[in-house]
Amino acid sequence: MSEPVLSLRGIRRDFPMGNQWVRVLKGIDLDVQPGEYIALMGPSGSGKSTLMNLLGCLDTPTSGSYFLAGEDVSRMDDDALAEVRNKKIGFVFQTFNLLPRQTALQNVALPLVYAGWSKADRQARATEVLGMVGLGDRMDHQPNQLSGGQRQRVAIARALVNTPSMVLADEPTGNLDSATSVEIMRLFDEIHARGNTLVVVTHEEDIARHAKRIVRLRDGLIESDEPNR
Repeated sequence: MSEPVLSLRGIRRDFPMGNQWVRVLKGIDLDVQPGEYIALMGPSGSGKSTLMNLLGCLDTPTSGSYFLAGEDVSRMDDDALAEVRNKKIGFVFQTFNLLPRQTALQNVALPLVYAGWSKADRQARATEVLGMVGLGDRMDHQPNQLSGGQRQRVAIARALVNTPSMVLADEPTGNLDSATSVEIMRLFDEIHARGNTLVVVTHEEDIARHAKRIVRLRDGLIESDEPNR
């Protein structure tokens, strides 16, 4: 078996509350292989948002180890984590997080600015990825000229533009109507079929059913980790 894209061992995360500590994650072990499609589920307070922040290198664990694409990110400082986020993780958020005054093309090209690509290469790559998500004819539109589903497609293109090790999606259909949600999840299926590694955080069973494996959290621990039949 190939090396996991991500590997967690004994991950704990404690937060101070007043003069005591609250244990949110209590020892998480998890491996994700290249090309896997995983749904991360759990009720409110289960620790899934905390775990997602750790997976996305937006936070570091209190103890335990986290290897992403073979690199130990659990002890990195903020600058090193920012670099890892830009190079190895594509984010898709419920709220799209697009820059309102930039066109779809400029929004998608933004990670490549940080990665030091030339303008011509940025535009070529962003154009290619927008075509992949079905927005080749909307590249010059700003977010307020796009529907919710189109905005999420722009966000997905931005997540893919860097060819990341993993795409991490947080409630990606949370702001969309049911018909548009179906379209977006079909797009995730296509992205997975191209060989991308996907981790989708959701509380909706019908969204989770698209994944090939469902990991359920409860009270800061993994309650179950099963293939999705």
